[in-house]
Amino acid sequence: MLTQRSRYALRAMIFLAEAPAGSPPIPMNRIAAEANVPRKFLELILADLREAGFLHSHRGKMGGYLLARPTHLISLGEIIRVIEGPLALVPCVSRTAYRSCTDCKDEAACAIRHAMLRVRDETARILDGTSLADTTTKVLAAA
Repeated sequence: MLTQRSRYALRAMIFLAEAPAGSPPIPMNRIAAEANVPRKFLELILADLREAGFLHSHRGKMGGYLLARPTHLISLGEIIRVIEGPLALVPCVSRTAYRSCTDCKDEAACAIRHAMLRVRDETARILDGTSLADTTTKVLAAA
């Protein structure tokens, strides 16, 4: 399930993606108000996204945040991974944080693992295939 933190991150990034090209940095207070994200959480979220290379921040009176890459080069999957970690629902199917399940007798024959592998693959396909540019068109086609 998508956490509230991920929803906040997605809303903030989509708001930033809707800014016209060449716009000045957008202040955190405005992002918080327009994306309906509590400022306290937004500070932490934007810091994580900046550290991951998705945002540039500018200090001072005219400071704020801008996307570090074009909107078509930032996927929803990338944003969620920064905030949540792996997309996989179980650790034995994670591409980035694999761990075998402690209670599994035979990973190769595990029906749960096989089902969760399909879930992970489809989730990643859809989220990695949906960019911020796609979200700003206001019409997301069914996957």
